[in-house]
Amino acid sequence: MPVIVSPQEDIYVAVRPGAQTGMQLPGANYEELAVAATHGHPVPSWFADAARRAWRIDLAGRPTGSVVTVRRPSTSPVTYSRASWEINKGCNFACEHCYLEQRPFAGLPLNEKLTLIDMLRDMGVLWFQITGGEPLIDPDFPPAYERAHDAGMMVEILTNGSRLARRDHLAMFTARRPHKITVSMYGASPETADALTQTRGAFTNMYRGLQAAAVADLPIEVTIIVTKHNVAELDDMRALIDEIGFPRNEYGSISPTYTGNGATLGTQAPGYLDKSAIFAGCPAGHTSFHVDPHGFATMCKVGRDHPISLIAEGPEGLLRLPAIADAQMLRTGGCSGCTLSSTCRVCRPMARVYQAAKAPLEHYCQHGERNPA
Repeated sequence: MPVIVSPQEDIYVAVRPGAQTGMQLPGANYEELAVAATHGHPVPSWFADAARRAWRIDLAGRPTGSVVTVRRPSTSPVTYSRASWEINKGCNFACEHCYLEQRPFAGLPLNEKLTLIDMLRDMGVLWFQITGGEPLIDPDFPPAYERAHDAGMMVEILTNGSRLARRDHLAMFTARRPHKITVSMYGASPETADALTQTRGAFTNMYRGLQAAAVADLPIEVTIIVTKHNVAELDDMRALIDEIGFPRNEYGSISPTYTGNGATLGTQAPGYLDKSAIFAGCPAGHTSFHVDPHGFATMCKVGRDHPISLIAEGPEGLLRLPAIADAQMLRTGGCSGCTLSSTCRVCRPMARVYQAAKAPLEHYCQHGERNPA
């Protein structure tokens, strides 16, 4: 599996898809690797030694260009290190808790999808998340994924796992290993998962996908989505994942849709709202951004004010994004003047959709009725 060496804001890093560790490189060492890759020189001994220690791989004596992807500094008018992309909002599940109020199957044609990915590469995007809807049902997913992978991006795919067992997908992910595939789990039984997703066969297809991914040794992480419909099976879900051997985490804070529809809140499991960490700021819009299926960029998946068309405007359009993001982070509505804001545990764009949905205060404010605003 290749190693990626890339500028990342003011520094140079070496990373490897699927690995949790990386390296920071001095500028001179980065340039040495770039020259070696361009001219077919063997991997420098210092880098081969470092790779052996960091990732337990042997690069000694191999042509640098065959095992190291060296990304050149961005020449774009804006630079970003992270981006997420809804390749398509269409989905083969109909989950009650989905933050997408509508899931139309529509998006850019393939040539514009590839142009978008090239644009992100040229902006310096290294960490790239492909989501949906369900990304693996989009017919353009394979060429789009391959384009991003070959561009030297650390690609994460968010998926419901239902298409993960397909031979073509397994072959693609084996040949071009992603950094991570995050699979959502909705129950420990067909009865529970199929009911929550309102899709017959949801559990069976997801579990088959996890088993196939384990055989292929793919970098899987499972997120257990905790709702009132499946909380009774939480221990069983944990046990199923542990038996396969994948890392797992849990998500139980059900939000309104990003448009402010609160119908999703009925699936919230009492006691599983995560308000444990104080919100300490967010770089969304400054070092990261989100792109919808039609190529419109916003600060994140929730804060979608004043979208910018990357296809029409190119990277120059993102010169406006930091100011747009800063405006969305201002306290407004029910949060204006709150004297307890320094201990708030939710970002402003998320609080705004809760307020638009007229959600009970305890869903998004840990101060509850004590909030003077």
